[in-house]
Amino acid sequence: MTQMRGSRVLITGAASGIGRLMALEAAGRGAQVMAWDIDATGLASLAGGSMRCQVVDVTDRQAVYAAASDVEETLGGVDVLVLNAGVVCGRPLLEIPDGVVRTVMDVNVLALFWCTKAFLPGMVQRGRGHLAVIGSVVSAVPAAGASAYVASKHAAYGFTETVRLELRTQAPGVRTTFVMPYLINTGMFEGAGETRLYPLLRMLEPEPVAVRVIDGIERDKARLVLPAWGPALIFPLRMLPPRASDWLQDMLGFLTPMQSVHGRALARRPRSPQADT
Repeated sequence: MTQMRGSRVLITGAASGIGRLMALEAAGRGAQVMAWDIDATGLASLAGGSMRCQVVDVTDRQAVYAAASDVEETLGGVDVLVLNAGVVCGRPLLEIPDGVVRTVMDVNVLALFWCTKAFLPGMVQRGRGHLAVIGSVVSAVPAAGASAYVASKHAAYGFTETVRLELRTQAPGVRTTFVMPYLINTGMFEGAGETRLYPLLRMLEPEPVAVRVIDGIERDKARLVLPAWGPALIFPLRMLPPRASDWLQDMLGFLTPMQSVHGRALARRPRSPQADT
């Protein structure tokens, strides 16, 4: 079992939302936390006590590797890596600017590779550790009006599951957790509508989500779906023939809220000269 107490925990996207709440929860359970984010202001209000902060752009491969070296020197390694940094785009395919597509993939997909490659070797060498990736319910099922976001979260699911399988023989003491929450009320999904399942299915509140994720990591859960009854809906949708799945999703309005999401403004991030080398 993974224990927060005494562990060295690094969380990306920790300046706000559930990233911030997970950092506080882990620290409250006795972990030594390193918080990464591109938001220096948000991090400044988080630092203190057992919490250390670094301004890191997780889309910049060289910056990630350099910051990881600093963490190795400062903390002596990372026991739990929580890859939470993410962005949302709620536009249909033909309305998404190319730069926004690139940003979504850089943050939600490529950053998983850079951060994991930076810290996983140390876990493998020590024979223990935990990688947690924050995905989405759309990691398993499609949602019209969010092609870039859905594609990125499908990729995150495939990435985490593949790493899990590789670790079974390479380093069985290193565990993984993939988190699949429904929409979370953090501002990222502002504008989302309601499903026909409301109030049974509504936006999740961030505080209990953060607690559930840290609980799931400590229990070494390979997959964590929120709300808890989510698998009863998600996995039948995946297994049904497309027409039946489309009919059921239309009837329930399960993921139609994604079509009205506008969330926080998503600007194109500047790319470093090393980013394409």
